[in-house]
Amino acid sequence: MPKRKATGDAGAEVSPAKSKKAEGSEGQSDACLDALDFSSDASTKSGVKWNKKFISMNVNGFRAFLKKGGIDYIKKEEADVLCIQETKCTSKEIPVDELKEAGFTAHFLSGDKSGYSGVGIIYKDDPIAITEGINIEKHDGEGRVITAEFENYYLVTVYVPNSGRGLARIDYRTKEWDVDFREYLKELDKKKPVVLCGDLNVAHQEIDLKNPKSNKNKTPGFCDSEREGLTQLLDEGFLDTFRLLYPKKEHAYSFWSYMGNAREKNVGWRLDYFLISNRLEDKLCDSFMRTDVKGSDHCPVGLLMAL
Repeated sequence: MPKRKATGDAGAEVSPAKSKKAEGSEGQSDACLDALDFSSDASTKSGVKWNKKFISMNVNGFRAFLKKGGIDYIKKEEADVLCIQETKCTSKEIPVDELKEAGFTAHFLSGDKSGYSGVGIIYKDDPIAITEGINIEKHDGEGRVITAEFENYYLVTVYVPNSGRGLARIDYRTKEWDVDFREYLKELDKKKPVVLCGDLNVAHQEIDLKNPKSNKNKTPGFCDSEREGLTQLLDEGFLDTFRLLYPKKEHAYSFWSYMGNAREKNVGWRLDYFLISNRLEDKLCDSFMRTDVKGSDHCPVGLLMAL
């Protein structure tokens, strides 16, 4: 791997309409978790029941998430692999002992800039190999990508760059990052099918956010060039699992601003995704959102596969 180097964004990343005030950022109590049903009888179109559960979540600060009941959620979800984004801490600050006690192994990647970006993967069964970044120095300094190779597929978790206040980074995001990351995924897909998850920082269609008209080409995450970047990725041989299964489902969001009781009103955005290689379609059982799980301004999203 080349030496990681920051790409020069001095400010913290901004999600759509995100406020500094952490209104409604309460954690998840044991009682609330106990009331949630994490089981599923989902199966493929041919009737094969799922045997792998993948979960992805932008935790908006992993240490804060753990203080809000994050470990209890991880235990109760019982995912085979849980991927997280926006850890906002160095790898040394991750309480790996707590995760080990819960029966998981973890691998984290932080960026060069403290308190910025960062991704992690928490798993039960050891991958064949784990790779950090996409081997392009101008991108890898921000700690955005981890790839885990398993026997029959690659799992990639990503925290895609936000275009920033005033769309200051939209050219970097759409003309550089999106292009290079798409090529990285295509090269992986030539070897084994790919499962991609993470905060893609884009609402792909108008159905994927509450207020498309007022946000179009004004707010990070709903600009034409950002949306086209995801369209191009899908056209290269990938499927948006949620929209494949639920093409017309409205008001299905994974992010809510901390402003104006947005979560309670369900004024949200679908920014978190599971994409899969086309040839994995017959292995797909379900794609879902855990909207009742709190502790972040995002909720977990999940994928059930028969692999």
